[in-house]
Amino acid sequence: MPWLFLTSAFVVATCGLVYELIAGTLASYLLGDSVTQFSTVIGTYLFAMGVGSWLSRYFSRRVVETFIQVEILIGALGGCSAAALFFIFDYVDHFRFVLYGLVTLIGILVGLEIPLLLRILRDKFEFSDLISRVLTVDYIGALIASLLFPLFLVPQLGLIRTSFAVGFMNTAVAVVLILMLPERRRLLGHLAMAIAVLVGLGAGCYYGVGLADAAEAHALPGNLIYAHTTPYQRIVLTSANSELRLFLNGNLQFDSKDEYRYHEALVHPLMSSLTSRRNILILGGGDGMAAREILKYPDVDSITLVDLDPAMTRLFSHNDFLQRLNANSLNSPKLHVINADALVWLKQNEQQFDAAIVDFPDPSNYSLGKLYSVTFYELLRRSLTETGAAVIQTTSPFVARRSYWCVVKTVETAGFQSYPYHALVPSFGDWGFVLVAKTAYAMPQSLPAGLKFLSLASLHSLFVFPADMTRIETEANRLDNQRLVRYFDAEWSEYIAN
Repeated sequence: MPWLFLTSAFVVATCGLVYELIAGTLASYLLGDSVTQFSTVIGTYLFAMGVGSWLSRYFSRRVVETFIQVEILIGALGGCSAAALFFIFDYVDHFRFVLYGLVTLIGILVGLEIPLLLRILRDKFEFSDLISRVLTVDYIGALIASLLFPLFLVPQLGLIRTSFAVGFMNTAVAVVLILMLPERRRLLGHLAMAIAVLVGLGAGCYYGVGLADAAEAHALPGNLIYAHTTPYQRIVLTSANSELRLFLNGNLQFDSKDEYRYHEALVHPLMSSLTSRRNILILGGGDGMAAREILKYPDVDSITLVDLDPAMTRLFSHNDFLQRLNANSLNSPKLHVINADALVWLKQNEQQFDAAIVDFPDPSNYSLGKLYSVTFYELLRRSLTETGAAVIQTTSPFVARRSYWCVVKTVETAGFQSYPYHALVPSFGDWGFVLVAKTAYAMPQSLPAGLKFLSLASLHSLFVFPADMTRIETEANRLDNQRLVRYFDAEWSEYIAN
């Protein structure tokens, strides 16, 4: 029954690549810097597969039985890998050793599969035909996995349930083989083991949402009230003492107790200084908080909000509590939401705006780093009127001083005049912004009524930096070097470690 083993090769190839993608994605979620994590995880995994292939030379007897054992082991280890890594993340000091140890072990087992299959089938086909058949189904399986993982598995199941489901498939291969083989009576012990693993993985898949919630509830402060994995990010909301916190990929985006400080500091130094503010652009800001502040200016005619993730803007425009938090700004008739990549959208945009609010997550990886590049700010400058200006959230000039001034250097390289400032937001610490303009910036003479944090007197002080946060020399952040991401990772990693 060669077809059975060729089908097995297809399934195990699909599962094997999914384990690799799960490990890389999970590493980038937990450790940041997606390019570095994916590169090192893939490199380690491929090296381990090479080790597994080399070790296969020592498995020359009972090859079919060995193959079945390997499938059961991979199903158990790979299936439980995501849940295990999520749960132990906060318990071990050297998480990377555990991560790469598990990746290595799974990789070695996956590396054993193809050599064992070739030995099983060597008497069924000519050598050249055997190699072409096995490798063809192997590569097709890899293609299917690369499509299923981002388009279906992660959006629909999330990482933990995907891991359990793929482990279930891997183990099911072993069960089917045992039941179809003539020597199945000799393999009853393996069948019992495989069924036990299937039951465990099936339960894990069924209760996967609860496991994911429990893992995040343990890792994040407060009570978990919402969690959803989109093709772009993991959105989590927690509550504690009537306060709401938003986390994206595990990173705090706002706390309802003091988000007004951040958003008032982000919006009003720019908006109050404008002589014309009819058409406003928001890049990021899918929570609607920046839009809420902009709508305090009655002369604003239209707001265009460009945010990558439709799940984010949909959540904050339909949930009653979140609507109260952002004053239902996302449903304002003045606001138009566009779900698109901001860099791509700016390239295609032909409209000019009086002002832009740039409110992206911190540049913790290269996909975000491009939104802080010279290229991006040149496109932003093109989208502003001759008297237009913009403001950019940067990061903490105290914790990540080099990163902060790198953003300033970058906007200046793009042709803007820069006006750096900072504000204390207790949830984040001393936080930085940079106001950029084509012409000289004039300090506002008035502010909207009812602000909780900003006043004309305090506004001037935001532009004054103490000695330990003053400007230092940096390189500009360009698409081809992503210097900012390296600065950011080094500075925040050191801060967290201390």
